Amino acid sequence: MDPTFLIILVIAVGAMWLMSSRQRKMQRQQLSFRDNLQPGQEVMTSSGMYGTVVEVEDDVITIESTPGNQTRWIKAAIAKLVEPPVEEVETAEEAGDDVEWRDEPGAVPPGRIDVPDDLSSLQPPRDDEGPDSTRKPQQ
Repeated sequence: MDPTFLIILVIAVGAMWLMSSRQRKMQRQQLSFRDNLQPGQEVMTSSGMYGTVVEVEDDVITIESTPGNQTRWIKAAIAKLVEPPVEEVETAEEAGDDVEWRDEPGAVPPGRIDVPDDLSSLQPPRDDEGPDSTRKPQQ
């Protein structure tokens, strides 16, 4: 028997074993996630419906998608847990509390962008970048 064939066979078996072990690990994580669902958690089903878990009974989960609208789902249909959005904390500068600002000519208060409503602040075009700059000079 050819030794290169044995090496290729061993590599193929090793790759299949690694892929299957990762798959089993992911299946165990999904199973433990579904077994630990609690009422009050927000979830998404595999079909894309968002809702809040109301009740968990063996293999059946009751989800409330809108107030008063409850549906029953099998645990395997729950795809993932939806994390609540993180609220942004406003800093003192953003809130305008205790921020020193002096009203000087040309000064802009913190958090405000001053945009002119006319072209007066624009510089005139240079000689080499005007609308005629792409034309070749006539002789």
